[in-house]
Amino acid sequence: MDKALDGIKILDLTQYEAGTSSTQLLAWLGADVIKVEQPGRGDPGRTVMFGSPEKDSAYFLGFNGNKRSITLDLKNDDHRLVFVELVKNADVVAENYAAGVLERLGYDFKALSEINPRIIFSRIKGFGTYGPYSNYKSFDPVAQAAGGAMAGTGEPDGPPMKPGPTIGDSGTGLHSVIGILAALIQRRSTGRGQVVEVAMQDAVVSLSKTSMCGYLETGESPPRRGSKVTGRAGSGVFKCSPGGPDDYVYITALSTRRNIWEGMMKTIDREDLEGSPLFDDPASNAEQINEVIQEWASSVTKHEAMAALGGAGIPCGAVLNASDIFNDQHLKERGMISPINHPQRGEFEVIGCPIKMSDSPVEIKPAPLLGEHNTEVLSEVLGYSNKQIEALSL
Repeated sequence: MDKALDGIKILDLTQYEAGTSSTQLLAWLGADVIKVEQPGRGDPGRTVMFGSPEKDSAYFLGFNGNKRSITLDLKNDDHRLVFVELVKNADVVAENYAAGVLERLGYDFKALSEINPRIIFSRIKGFGTYGPYSNYKSFDPVAQAAGGAMAGTGEPDGPPMKPGPTIGDSGTGLHSVIGILAALIQRRSTGRGQVVEVAMQDAVVSLSKTSMCGYLETGESPPRRGSKVTGRAGSGVFKCSPGGPDDYVYITALSTRRNIWEGMMKTIDREDLEGSPLFDDPASNAEQINEVIQEWASSVTKHEAMAALGGAGIPCGAVLNASDIFNDQHLKERGMISPINHPQRGEFEVIGCPIKMSDSPVEIKPAPLLGEHNTEVLSEVLGYSNKQIEALSL
């Protein structure tokens, strides 16, 4: 079956996560993503978090599925000629090197557009390419700090905390995908490419808009609140049986209607509270109501709590850890836990694509080995002979 982005060719110079998450999503949607890596080393993400030269890391596998890998030394004259030929055949060049790296190699947007006027140049930087911070380096926690996410995360009397998800990396990658797709559409009418730039700090600020609304209303930065929803009954995390570190359920019962509250009390076996004055003004009685809910939550598991409340129409979610996620039947049925067969890892599971398209289903494929597709890409895309490929010593 045809894919949404069939025919789109992307040269992927990205590494680690901010850029690779972007190009992987495009690959999932059908683009031919050719990952250009340094011979002998490749993307540094291959060896981080328990990876090794003999075994690519789960981290690398998680952000590079559905891609092809070739090895080129962009300081080698013969390899540079190959890269130029690939640029001529590409729609997008994507990179997330530190500021100035690609420019020093002679491949800024001006140079690339002279090779291919239709090329779209996607670049991800920590703080962008202009502004007072533009030369500063960044990783995910830096972007989360400078983008406002950490200031709003943590307990009221504690220090700022980094949110668990890597929103500075993968959140930036999502913004980059949107920009690339928009540029591809605009190119249909203009016939020319353009630069798509996303700064990690900018992306985190954009994702933090809700937490900044308090400042816009009052002129003061809102305090950290942990997981609590101030003044809201039945909202927050409640500890469940058997009391382990992740045995919690998050509930959001944002209603002022008595019948909703009494329906919830019935669900948690507290019909005795029908007609209770507690529900005349739930906000004022939040502490007492939450104590009632906590007493019940302590007697059930987080999965039982979610099943009971979710089945009764009350928004809630068990606090799922990594083990829970990879064993969750709902996520498996939706393809979010996807089995692959990897040449080094054998049978392995990776996180799948969250975008479900009725006419462009995603087939999850394993991440490539370093240089796995050298011969395939050079012969298929550029028409090189075996003799020409051997002469390159890739």
